[in-house]
Amino acid sequence: MALDRFRAAVAVYGIVRDGDRILLMSRAGSGYHDGELSLPAGHLEGGEDVKTALVRELAEELAIVVDPDDCQMSLVAHRAPETSADLEYVDLFFTIEHWEGTPTIGEPDKCTELLWTAADKLPPDVIEYVSRAMLAYAHDEHLLLEGWGTSEPASFL
Repeated sequence: MALDRFRAAVAVYGIVRDGDRILLMSRAGSGYHDGELSLPAGHLEGGEDVKTALVRELAEELAIVVDPDDCQMSLVAHRAPETSADLEYVDLFFTIEHWEGTPTIGEPDKCTELLWTAADKLPPDVIEYVSRAMLAYAHDEHLLLEGWGTSEPASFL
């Protein structure tokens, strides 16, 4: 009898940078942290590598074109489930400093606003784990363990 192996969800996040500013989106219509700010992000759909997934998500959500070579791996987060019905997540955060087009809301049913903000002064309504990931990123950390009894970047422990 084959054992069921553990599985975690994988999500990709784009830290779209313009100098010292990053681009945030106000989530809406999904039932997940609606009304809060987050980075552009999405799940892997299977059969695609993580850079392809991120490029697809940025095209869908921001209507920009990004070369996969311009996606710089910056941070990995391993998150415990937020609720009893949720999965563990492996979140991959990539920095993007070059793109074609002007970021606009590409999915108005999932986003109500785009906001450029200082990377080191995030608004208070950023999703908590995204805010902690950005704190780790600002401290040049590359691993965040979230919801495992601590919410500090790994090297802060």
